[in-house]
Amino acid sequence: LAIKILYFLGVAITQYVEHLPAGKSTPDFIRKPMAVTVQEGKKAFFKAMVSGDPAPTVTWGRNKGDVSDPAKYKTRYDDRAREHILEILNVKPDQADTYKCFATNGYGRAVCTATLNVTEENVSSSQSHGLFKMHAEVDPLKILWCSRYSVVSRKKQLPPKKEGEIDPKLWELLLCAPKKDYEKICLDFGVTDFRWMLKRLNQMKKEREEEQVVEKLDNVKQIEVKPNGKAEFGFNMTLWDPNSAINLYKDGTMVLYDDDENSKHSLKKTGTEYVFSIKDPQPEDAGFYQVDVEEANVLTTDFQVPDVEFIAKIKDVKAVESEDAIFQCVLSIPLNRITWSKQNSSLEHGEKYEITVSEDKLIHTLRVKDCKITDNGAYYAIAGITSSSASLTVKGGISVSFDFVCGLSDTIANIGEHAELSCKLSNETSEGRWYKNGKLLTNEDGVTIIKDGACHRLIIDCCKMDDAAVYRFEAEGRKSEAILNIQDPPKIDSDSVGKFTQPVIIKAGENAKWKLPFSGGAPMNIQWYKDDDELLPALNVKMKTSASESQLLLTKCQRKDSGEVRIKIKNEFGTTEAISKLIVLDKPTPPQGPVEIMESAVTSVEFKWKPPKDSGGCPVTNYIIERQQVGRNKWSYLGEIPSSNPSYKDSNVDPGRRYCYRIRAKNSEGISDYLQTEHIPAGYPGPPTVPKVVSVFKDCINLTWCPPCDTGGTKIVGYNLEKNKKGTNYWSLVNQGGPITVKDVFEGAAYEFRVSAINLSGAGDPSIPCETVIARDPMKPPGKVTDLKLTSSNYTTFSLSWTKSKELKGIEDEAQGYYVEIRPLESLEWTRCNAIPITLTSYTVLGLKAMATYWVRVIATNYGGDGVPQGFDNYMIAMPPPVKPKFKDRNTKSFVVVKSGNTVRLYINFEASPFPEISWLKDGSPVSKHVTITNSDKGSQLLIPTSERSDTGIYTITVKNLVGQESFNVEVRPPGPVELDQNIPGTVTLSWTPSPDEKRDDRLHYMVSKRDSFKRTWKIEADNLFNNKFTVVNILPGEEYYFRVFAKNDMGLSPPSESPMFVTKKEKDFQSPPSFIVPLRRRTAPQGYECHMSCAVKGDPAPHVTWYHNNICLNTNTNYHITNVCGICSLLILRVGANDTGEYKVVIENKLGTADQIPNTHCKHIPPATDQWLVNVQAGDVQKWF
Repeated sequence: LAIKILYFLGVAITQYVEHLPAGKSTPDFIRKPMAVTVQEGKKAFFKAMVSGDPAPTVTWGRNKGDVSDPAKYKTRYDDRAREHILEILNVKPDQADTYKCFATNGYGRAVCTATLNVTEENVSSSQSHGLFKMHAEVDPLKILWCSRYSVVSRKKQLPPKKEGEIDPKLWELLLCAPKKDYEKICLDFGVTDFRWMLKRLNQMKKEREEEQVVEKLDNVKQIEVKPNGKAEFGFNMTLWDPNSAINLYKDGTMVLYDDDENSKHSLKKTGTEYVFSIKDPQPEDAGFYQVDVEEANVLTTDFQVPDVEFIAKIKDVKAVESEDAIFQCVLSIPLNRITWSKQNSSLEHGEKYEITVSEDKLIHTLRVKDCKITDNGAYYAIAGITSSSASLTVKGGISVSFDFVCGLSDTIANIGEHAELSCKLSNETSEGRWYKNGKLLTNEDGVTIIKDGACHRLIIDCCKMDDAAVYRFEAEGRKSEAILNIQDPPKIDSDSVGKFTQPVIIKAGENAKWKLPFSGGAPMNIQWYKDDDELLPALNVKMKTSASESQLLLTKCQRKDSGEVRIKIKNEFGTTEAISKLIVLDKPTPPQGPVEIMESAVTSVEFKWKPPKDSGGCPVTNYIIERQQVGRNKWSYLGEIPSSNPSYKDSNVDPGRRYCYRIRAKNSEGISDYLQTEHIPAGYPGPPTVPKVVSVFKDCINLTWCPPCDTGGTKIVGYNLEKNKKGTNYWSLVNQGGPITVKDVFEGAAYEFRVSAINLSGAGDPSIPCETVIARDPMKPPGKVTDLKLTSSNYTTFSLSWTKSKELKGIEDEAQGYYVEIRPLESLEWTRCNAIPITLTSYTVLGLKAMATYWVRVIATNYGGDGVPQGFDNYMIAMPPPVKPKFKDRNTKSFVVVKSGNTVRLYINFEASPFPEISWLKDGSPVSKHVTITNSDKGSQLLIPTSERSDTGIYTITVKNLVGQESFNVEVRPPGPVELDQNIPGTVTLSWTPSPDEKRDDRLHYMVSKRDSFKRTWKIEADNLFNNKFTVVNILPGEEYYFRVFAKNDMGLSPPSESPMFVTKKEKDFQSPPSFIVPLRRRTAPQGYECHMSCAVKGDPAPHVTWYHNNICLNTNTNYHITNVCGICSLLILRVGANDTGEYKVVIENKLGTADQIPNTHCKHIPPATDQWLVNVQAGDVQKWF
């Protein structure tokens, strides 16, 4: 069943469903198959790329037959290019047809077509090869011309231009035209959106698949009528195969041509240049010309021959050299452009020529700028095949014997420097004069004037401020001016700079002073810097500046003050700088540690250190070494060593002693503070390896270790083994021996052990402590846990429980804790959920991904090791237990009655796992767009903000998941105002048409009220009427009576249905059909602004007014503000949008007729169709009602 059929860019899409599910789509073509023209006997390919969700199935067909024969047709799919391909293996003439590509999925079908054109075999490929062999001396173009007389084929026609679409010829022209012609071609076709045009053109270039027969193609020229009366177009082309056939088509039909210039159509080939010409073009020669090489199109041009004449032709023009010349013509019909040319070339708009067109496109103008003698000649204006010519005569200007080859240019010079102004004339014999501010200059004015052939120079050797002026050079009526600007930037004498840049070297605590004279234009800005930080006056910084000198004084300098000192002098003409350096000499800093022990033997100690970080500004000459034996207060002077090798070897040590050393650095300014070493032993052994626990029991621990690598130069005589009870800082000696059994332990206590080696010098440093060991008997790993089960789960957690593993003496011991591990289904690694074993037999796994799958297992453990893991047979999904959808609240109303205009809100509670798909239907169809659906994990809500009578119906909610589905129906009935079709007042009986809601509401009844001309108040005559008739009594003659009938239900009263006035005598009838006093007017409003429309109406009784937009009623649409005050009907669009564009109509009606009004009012009278009354009058009381 086709719900919707769409046509877009040659693709017909049939949609099977009214509303597509989220994320799904009908099939469509990303790339359509292209029309193909092939030669008989060759292969043909149609390629298509499709889209859609789910992925569509692609099939092929043709109009005149099928494509099921595998000997003729082959279909395949290219995974890499994502293309569906139909291959025609050996093309025959009877296979020329329109081929169709079908893309189909569950939601729709897309169809597009492409044509196959078959040409006859061309002799240029096979037969002409023989002809060239037999007639090598014959011009190949003549042979090609002969072949075209033997075979005449027709090129595929372009599709006709459709109303509202762009002419297909435009794209063919643009594909072959150079970019500079794009604007002209688009204007001819009325296209102004160039950005869209370029985007579409690039897409078409990518889609077009051409045989690569052309190696190079450029200099494409569109067709133009030349002054010689021929229409010419051409290009430069290099072919891969020089024997390739070149075909010329006009409107799809091949045109015969040769190389004879007297022929109607001819081709002139010069090297790689091809020029086609049409001799003596006539209106019937107009058409769409295309040039193809084999089957590839290389040029497309549109030859238009408008029926145009010159109302005013161009006229001969005379101009003076360097002036502009203007040619102008007037056409009989508007044209966007015409061709301007000289005898041998066309003229383009640019620097030399200015081509303009008037707004009405009738007056065309050519301006030749800056005329030269070479511009003399004939100029042509060509419109269509009509031309007009005129000549341009350029006369020479005023005779001048010379001209400036190079004029004066503005110059900037500094005071005291050299300045030069120069110019060059075209005549070496011309003499000239120099002027300064209009005053003639000579060599006696302090300047030097030099003439060197055609060059004239003015030199100022030493510039002064008063040399700044406007200088002019004049010669034989020609002149050139320039401005000389004199500047006075800051300057520093070179001797002063040399002194300033020499480093200032002082000792710590002394003062440093700099002084620098300078000159330059005032005012001067002086700044002093030290290491890029600006110096400001302070206690130790003193600055003094005069008009010609600046001084800086730094007092009590310290070593940290060393660095770069820079002065910056600036005025309005420039900036200069000078740099000096401050070096403060001081004693060095202490040598750098830590001290590295290179050797510690029984009779010698060797160590080294790093030089001082700061040498004090002068090199370190020596290091002073002192020694102290540990336990004594005396420091002994060992001597000084050169600074080249910062290391020392002390060979005068006693075995077993420990020593400290002090190291000081010395330079010319003093001795640094000392660097003191740690205690250095003489010949002590190094630490053994970390003790290793061999076995552990509750009353003893067995240990072993390896001897130290460094024995201290003597034999290892023993070891000291120490223990430390965990939680204390006390190490106690166990004994002095080898591998040992420690028995002085308490069951359950934790211990650490370390060991130190002993040689003749004594005990060395202890080893690194071993890992903590608990004194207890060894255990066997526990067995598997039992009764593992999943107690509960949701989208992020699993809750597990299990039973403790059994204890088998000597095989499996008791479990002391448990680990829980999980592994995602796509992973190979297990992740432990708890880093510390838990003692409980239950655990909740947190942080799972919703609906993800996991393997879960539990491992029992004790200090003897981990047991065998126990897992589930199947993986588990992170979700609550599956629950079939069911509705919780069975007291939900299945029948709801609301008043028209009120809000309808239905909330249905349900439970389901996993989260279900929820859908709402109204009377079996999807709900309207103005209905809002809100879903949660526990319920769904349907909301109608403003109910209407059309919302009446049965609403069905369907809740569906993997387990099942459930539905629930709710009937909603919003009764609208009761309207009576006809009112007939009478003296006896009233009858009326039943309310439309009477059949759907068993509680609906009627009420009748009456008003007479005497009391003028309404009185209830009857209530609780369940029929459609009522008899009124006590009707007095001569009185006027009015009646009303109301429909009532639980929601209240309907609007009344009023009867006409009842009188005993005939009165004048003022009733009239509806009509318009002031009609609607056409409105145009900017987007986002308000738009107000109004009209005036009349009619008795007052007509009912209905507004329509594109034949859709707007009276209930809240986006429009509609009023009717005393016959003035208004409609206000608060914010105009794109969807508001269209036709607006007003329909007015009363019981006497109907009228509608769009921009032109049109009234149409019909019999009344609403509120019909029937009046039955008893005998003797018959009257005529109005």
